[in-house]
Amino acid sequence: MTADLPAYAGLFAAALLAATVLPAQSEILLATLLARGGLDPVLLVAAASAGNVLGSILNWLLGRFLVHLRHRRWFPLKPAVYDRAVGWYGRYGVWSLLFAWVPVVGDPLTVVAGALRVDLARFTVLVAIGKVGRYVFIALSTLWWTGGTG
Repeated sequence: MTADLPAYAGLFAAALLAATVLPAQSEILLATLLARGGLDPVLLVAAASAGNVLGSILNWLLGRFLVHLRHRRWFPLKPAVYDRAVGWYGRYGVWSLLFAWVPVVGDPLTVVAGALRVDLARFTVLVAIGKVGRYVFIALSTLWWTGGTG
C-alpha cells in the first residue's frame, strides 16, 4: 500500500490543479491508473474526488475574497469568462453547481459562487455530487472498457 501512495497522491494533486482555474487534466490520469491495474479503484476515485472538490473550494475562496480584483491583468479569469459564468449562475441558480465539473464553465462558476457568497457547506455538497459522479462514471467506464476489476 505505501508503495502505491505516490500514485494516489499524484492523482489527488492533478485533480486539485484541474479544479482550479489553472489548466490541467485528471480524468486521463485516473483512467490510466485504472487501466494499468493493481490500485484500488475506490481509493483512486476518492483521491481524485477529494482533490477536485478541494480545488473548487480554493476557487470559491478566490471569488469570495479576491473577486474585487478581477479586472487586474493577473486575475486568472478574463472578464468575459467571469461574466459568462455569472450569466450561467443567474440562469440556473445554486443548482448550476452540480455542473461544476463541466469543462470551460465549471471552474469560473465556482469562482462566481464564492463572489456571490454561496454558503460554503451547500457549495461543497453540490459540487461534490457532480464531481464524484463524474469520477465514478469515468472509473466504471474504464473498468468496463478494459475488463479490469482494479
